[in-house]
Amino acid sequence: QVQLVESGGGLVQAGGSLRLSCAASGRTSSNYAMGWFRQAPGKEREFVAAINWSASYTYYTNSVKGRFTISRDNAKNTAYLQMNSLKPEDTAVYYCAAGTVASTNSEMYHYWGQGTQVTVSS
Repeated sequence: QVQLVESGGGLVQAGGSLRLSCAASGRTSSNYAMGWFRQAPGKEREFVAAINWSASYTYYTNSVKGRFTISRDNAKNTAYLQMNSLKPEDTAVYYCAAGTVASTNSEMYHYWGQGTQVTVSS
């Protein structure tokens, strides 16, 4: 089992930045890929970014390319999502997830955090 805890969410004005963290504990010796997803009110959960174990591969949904950066520090068992140039449409609950492959498909992830709220005001 792997436990994931997100932090770093909050309220920010449009154009601002936030850095989300996802701390993993438990069976962290496995080489898990990490993903970030988000869910806005009344909408389905959507993929944001993914990174493989070695950080040699990253992938982003088109709407965040050039603004968000996913990274990880395996020594700290932590993944990050640096979010710059935030827009009101980025408002959502952000979830991190761990899985065996870096994928855009939420079904490929086995473990999920509880989520952290990001609110971007206009």
